[in-house]
Amino acid sequence: MDDRTLNDLLRRFGLSDKEVDTYLSLLAHGEAKASTVADAAGVSKRYVYSVSESLAERGFVEVNDHVVPTTIRANPPDEVINRLRSDVDAIRPGLEERFSRVERQTEQFEVIKSRVTVIKRVRSLLADADSEVTLSVAADHLPEIRDALVDAVDRGVLVLLIVSGADDVSDDVDGGLDGVASVVRTWREAMPTLLTVDSAAGVVAPPELLRRSDTDRQAIHFSQEQLAPVIVGSFLGNYWPAAAEVATAPPTSLPVEYANFRHTVLQATLRLRAGETPRVTVGGRRTESDEAVELVGRVVESKQGMVEPTNNEFPVQHSLVVETDDDTVTVGGQGAFVEDVEADLVRIEADESGDAAESDGTADAE
Repeated sequence: MDDRTLNDLLRRFGLSDKEVDTYLSLLAHGEAKASTVADAAGVSKRYVYSVSESLAERGFVEVNDHVVPTTIRANPPDEVINRLRSDVDAIRPGLEERFSRVERQTEQFEVIKSRVTVIKRVRSLLADADSEVTLSVAADHLPEIRDALVDAVDRGVLVLLIVSGADDVSDDVDGGLDGVASVVRTWREAMPTLLTVDSAAGVVAPPELLRRSDTDRQAIHFSQEQLAPVIVGSFLGNYWPAAAEVATAPPTSLPVEYANFRHTVLQATLRLRAGETPRVTVGGRRTESDEAVELVGRVVESKQGMVEPTNNEFPVQHSLVVETDDDTVTVGGQGAFVEDVEADLVRIEADESGDAAESDGTADAE
């Protein structure tokens, strides 16, 4: 290796030109006095002392200041290389963690230019869904993602689905609507494909991209917790009320537990409309005091906009009125501020006391 290449490589480890000259002079001498190194490197003796301390801190040399005059010895190259390799290995985790953090940030938005990729992203997101899906999709493309929707429903995910661009979806869609969503609505007009999953990620695609291969329109795949709730709000506030309800899944068997509060409200509403009075155990906090609370009581009313007839006062309002032994409490989901309690987790059970009372009444009548 020529001197120029060696100098360049050493500079990559943070050595200045004069530090390189000093270190190479020491390598040539093995061990030498500061004055000898200064003459060889063309620097002052004081500078040699200063540089030697810096080189010693990085493991390149050893300063023998216990002898007079002070001598400086170059450490064996293998020892220096092992020290450098150890330093590189030590910083690797920190570098990788910061790189992956930036990579995640840059991947928050992906521009999609093809229908095939849109469908692929939709299927992938549906497969990862844990608690909630809101989706609008054209009837022509529902068969391509039908299995992924059915799987999500089977996992206990709340699925609110709008099928657009079809007069009679149950006839037009292969396999029909059985099991594809918790609630299905239809809209005859074309509308964007809007998908959000767990209020954290999703896809927005103009209708032209899925209908035509020659369009220059593009879709966006996003993964950003600040944006997804905005898309959910637009879906529930603008599109959902304009669509017509065509199918609702039957209530889930009890007991059941949800962290997703909209799903809690839907299931409680279906039970109320069936003439039942479900009992709930609510874990959460008081919205006024931020105090942790656990409520046990009967659901006597719901405010919601997922199934007809809707009765919420604004599009994203989904709440329960729970009657406890002490008082009547309003319960909302994440970010609740109008209600008395913000729920983190809700368990729904059958009202066995009510069933028992009915049984007692029947026995008395007999």
